[in-house]
Amino acid sequence: MGTLSRESRHPLLPALAAQCCGLIAVGLPTLVFFPGLLKHGLLLAMLQGGIAAMASRAMGAPPWWLAIHLAFMPLAVLARMLELPPWLWAAGFVLLLLVFWRTDRSRVPLFLSSHGAAETLLALLPSRPCRVIDLGCGDGALLRHLARNRPESRFVGIEHAPLPWLWARLAAGALPNLEIRRGDFWRHSLADYDLVYAFLSPAPMPRLWDKARAEMRSGAMLVSNAFAVPAQREDRRVNVGDGAMTYFYVYRPSPGTA
Repeated sequence: MGTLSRESRHPLLPALAAQCCGLIAVGLPTLVFFPGLLKHGLLLAMLQGGIAAMASRAMGAPPWWLAIHLAFMPLAVLARMLELPPWLWAAGFVLLLLVFWRTDRSRVPLFLSSHGAAETLLALLPSRPCRVIDLGCGDGALLRHLARNRPESRFVGIEHAPLPWLWARLAAGALPNLEIRRGDFWRHSLADYDLVYAFLSPAPMPRLWDKARAEMRSGAMLVSNAFAVPAQREDRRVNVGDGAMTYFYVYRPSPGTA
């Protein structure tokens, strides 16, 4: 990951810089040399998005930002053509905020674990009664699957986005061995769990490793869906077999692990 993307105090700054690169690269030549192209707003928006995506790539932004840059300005132009009422923009913003909350700061998009991932994780659970936590549980579907199949074990999910948390909380009501909490999992100790599950993004993995190494008890497992811990060799790599070439990276980060 590039220096700007990794070290920026606010993760939106690299995205804003990439968008500005696209605007300048397309806007200035159009205004000075080709003003007639201003009639073709969608074409200009697509060019701007392409340049913004290339700038984002050059700055080492996570891969999902490429799609956002490519689509942002064209979608804005298309939405403006629809002449939508102002309240709809506000409603859309509030809905996105409730679903994704502060993804710009956490750098963790809303990833939902597949049914194949739930089955694979179920097979990794210790045979004895155990305690499991899902860091950023989304809608809680994975935990509900585990809780139904392992009623003797305890499951905890933490989610910071209001709407997914509410969905997960309501859906878990009939499962006495499942608890859904709203909050920041970085403030929650991992010391009481036999297995910690995370489906995050590459950005927080080094910090998660440090937290797991400091808090998890000896023998407990850290299972990361899709994203490996940089510079750390996993104890096991498990093929989820979901058709998307997904792997679980399984670690046992006992205290003192390098």
